[in-house]
Amino acid sequence: MAKAIHTMIRVLDEARSVDFYRKSFGLDVAERLDFETFTLVYLSNAEAELEVELTVNKGRQEPYTLGDGYGHLAVSVADLDSEHDRLGALGLIPKNIVEFNRDGALLARFFFIEDPDGYKIEVLQRQGRFK
Repeated sequence: MAKAIHTMIRVLDEARSVDFYRKSFGLDVAERLDFETFTLVYLSNAEAELEVELTVNKGRQEPYTLGDGYGHLAVSVADLDSEHDRLGALGLIPKNIVEFNRDGALLARFFFIEDPDGYKIEVLQRQGRFK
């Protein structure tokens, strides 16, 4: 069986992105691989095996076009309200908390936040299928 090991996004400013993911989700640099024309930075934490790979293409100045195909990365947290407050206090501007119901029952509580390059990240309360 296949096992998901990382997701990759292209970023302009390595330091700014590493700082964002550290502050917002507790992801630290697991490995950094520097090549002639690009750098790969793998971010992880003890909560999950899935890593976020930041690809920094050297010399790139213009922002990446995210297009209409990218959706979002999703993470789950134990206390959604506390995380929302913490991210807001850091000045990271989380969107409003949303409650998503189906057939009269709570399916999910979540909010979105964007990283420095505009990638959307969904932050979900741990419950049900969102463990």
